Amino acid sequence: MNQSKIQNPESPVAKTPQMNDRDFINDMLATEKYMTASYSTALNEASNQYIYTDLLAIFNETQNCQRELYNLMFQKGWYSLEQADQQKLQQEYQQFQGYTAQFPYGNNGMMQ
Repeated sequence: MNQSKIQNPESPVAKTPQMNDRDFINDMLATEKYMTASYSTALNEASNQYIYTDLLAIFNETQNCQRELYNLMFQKGWYSLEQADQQKLQQEYQQFQGYTAQFPYGNNGMMQ
C-alpha cells in the first residue's frame, strides 16, 4: 500500500460485468454529489423565502446522504484519500493568508 494513501482494507466484491455493491454505492455517491451541487446553485438563486427554506431542507438531507455514502465507501476501503504533504499545505496557507489583506472584512469580521 502506498504510504501517501489513506485507506481502509478493501472489502471484496465480485468482479463481474454486473454491477456490484461498490458500483451501486459509487453511482449513488456520484448522484448525491451532483444533486448537492445543483441544490447549492438553486439556493443561491432562490428569490422566494418559502422556496429557499424548502430547498435548504432538501439540500441538508442530500448533503447528509452524500456524507453517509462517502463514510460507507471509506469504511469498506472503496474510497481512498491522498495524504497531504505538510510543506505544501504550509505554502498554500501562506499564499492564501496574503490574500486576506484584499478582503473587505478583516480578521474580526468588521468592514475595513
